[in-house]
Amino acid sequence: MKHTLRLAASGLAIALALTLAGCGEEKKEEQASSTESTAPASTTEAQPAATQEAAATPAAVTEPDSCKKVRIADVGWSDNTAQNGLFKTVLKGLGYAPEDQVLALPVIMESLKNKDLDVFLDNWMPSNSANVQPYLDAKSLEMLDANLTGAGYGPVVPDYVAAAGVKDVKDLAANGDKFDKKFYGIEPGNDGNKIVQAKIDDAANGLQGWTLVESSEQGMLAQAEKSMKNQEWIAFLGWAPHPVMGKMKLVYLTGFENDGFGDAQIKTLTRVGYSAECANVGKLLANLKFDLPMESAIMEAIDGGAEGEKASADWLKANPGVLDAWLAGVKTTDGQDGLPAVKKSLGL
Repeated sequence: MKHTLRLAASGLAIALALTLAGCGEEKKEEQASSTESTAPASTTEAQPAATQEAAATPAAVTEPDSCKKVRIADVGWSDNTAQNGLFKTVLKGLGYAPEDQVLALPVIMESLKNKDLDVFLDNWMPSNSANVQPYLDAKSLEMLDANLTGAGYGPVVPDYVAAAGVKDVKDLAANGDKFDKKFYGIEPGNDGNKIVQAKIDDAANGLQGWTLVESSEQGMLAQAEKSMKNQEWIAFLGWAPHPVMGKMKLVYLTGFENDGFGDAQIKTLTRVGYSAECANVGKLLANLKFDLPMESAIMEAIDGGAEGEKASADWLKANPGVLDAWLAGVKTTDGQDGLPAVKKSLGL
């Protein structure tokens, strides 16, 4: 009997064990089925989410680190101080580190050729054509579109001198003694000086014995203001926009139209390949357009004692609308939209 009971118990234990094992297998299958139903169908289906996340991340500016330092030429003219002030203010707001170097015009072009500079904003055309064309022909620098139109450049006399009959280059010779046979220019090597000197050297103009007095913009203007205060006769280089000459009563002399004087455009020069290498700054340069009232207002503030960059920043704060066009498609150095970054840097 005991043997029979032992067999029965053993059979019961075996049956119970088999039942429990079967239940375990079913539970594993249910867990596996549950895992499969919650897992992504494939890595291909998960890809769109990753793509959306990447699209939300700002695109990096594809420029080498060397582009963060922008080397700008400063020729020492008041309009160039205004231009550079505007350009540097915007560059700093974008995260760049601009620096400018004061150099004479011939040195600027050589420095662009040698890639010691990146940008020069104040290339007056067509008066500087003779100087810049050899570099363009040799493809040793690049000239961009005009950043300012409607400017004027050429020899001028006070209105009282013009009223006395001096209105053309041919009228200078007959009145040489009244001018002390002097024509006042700016720094040596300047394109305007060269044009005037060529006129003096041309015997057809009767200017033998005349002297071109070269100094600087400030030196020339000091002489002009002194002479005009005393109603003395003087001939010198004039241009617009300009904070001082814009207030003087001046008349441009005719007879220089075929030499590069007259209506002028200001065009940007860069070292070869700069806009391609530093494409974000290149985009800014392509967008950058000035106008006469803008530059005149900034130059007037500079003439009143303001530092160029401070005067430019103040003008931008009062006239932020120009930034929309200047910064279209332009990024900060870390890939953010440029417009809000520059406005923030200006406290706008």
